[in-house]
Amino acid sequence: MNNDLPHRSQLDVRLSRRTFLNTATVASLTLALPRLSSAAVRTLVKPVRIGVIADLHHDVMHDGDDRLGAFLTEMSVSKPDAILQLGDFAYPSPGNSDLINRFNEAHDRSLHVIGNHDTDAGFTKDNCIERWGMPGRYYARDIEGIQLLVLDGNDAGSPTHGGGYASYVGEEQVRWLKEQLETRDGPIIVASHQPLAGAHAVDNAEELQTVLGDAASKVILVLNGHSHIDEIIRVRNVTYMHVNSASYKWVGGDHRHESYSKETHGGHPWISYTCPYRDSLFATLSVDPDSLTIQIKGAATSWVGKSPAELGIDMHPNLISGEQIAPRIRDREIIRVSS
Repeated sequence: MNNDLPHRSQLDVRLSRRTFLNTATVASLTLALPRLSSAAVRTLVKPVRIGVIADLHHDVMHDGDDRLGAFLTEMSVSKPDAILQLGDFAYPSPGNSDLINRFNEAHDRSLHVIGNHDTDAGFTKDNCIERWGMPGRYYARDIEGIQLLVLDGNDAGSPTHGGGYASYVGEEQVRWLKEQLETRDGPIIVASHQPLAGAHAVDNAEELQTVLGDAASKVILVLNGHSHIDEIIRVRNVTYMHVNSASYKWVGGDHRHESYSKETHGGHPWISYTCPYRDSLFATLSVDPDSLTIQIKGAATSWVGKSPAELGIDMHPNLISGEQIAPRIRDREIIRVSS
């Protein structure tokens, strides 16, 4: 474990606040795990836990080190079987080596997903693969019986691409995904940066939902970052979870404003385009073969400055401020459907 963390007193304040806010949140939601996938969960020999953080955006935020430090401190206590960052993490630059190494050295299974902003500023996917220590831009990893399939949602070639960042899983990966789903046994979790269902989904989301739905007896959860929302939905008997950002909700240039001091905004001008979260958000997933549940332990905090709603922004026609758009990741328990 890398000991390059914020001062102890600072962490105590953060963790004490985090404990209070978790206690103060509404009761955990209970959602049903499809009965056909419960057999896959039964194959595990013990509960399997994965710590998850998304969209740190270290190169936007002034306090990315502290936000990652809060995650790694909690993981050092809860001791999951793997930790996973879901993209838009930190440029694969020499200047970010310390932060990247802290994440990689925090666990024997420190796993990465490439986000669309990780290749800004002239960086490439190959830079991410090399500096982050990834086996490839998409890959499979066994986590104590959980089969994790990581996809790259940044492929070019979408026939419906409308400009901006690519958001597509190309034919090569779709073929690979089908092969993995056919040949791997046991419960499968699929992870990508861009959503495969719901708001801001990849261009070929329906194709992927069909592929994953055909393997719903194995696929117990699909994870994504990118959307900076707290959401969970079901499509074709597969559960999709949007993991909220560790840092903020983007609001864009028409709603620039200052949430911190002028000095902070002067040194980190992109923060003005965001509504930041006061504390780092992340989650721990626990897949339990005895209770046949997936338990999600999240966190809640507050906005720094004005929220998107207070700025008068309707972020998305299918998203509600205070519901999906909120500074939190809700606790949830996904249970099996009774026979």
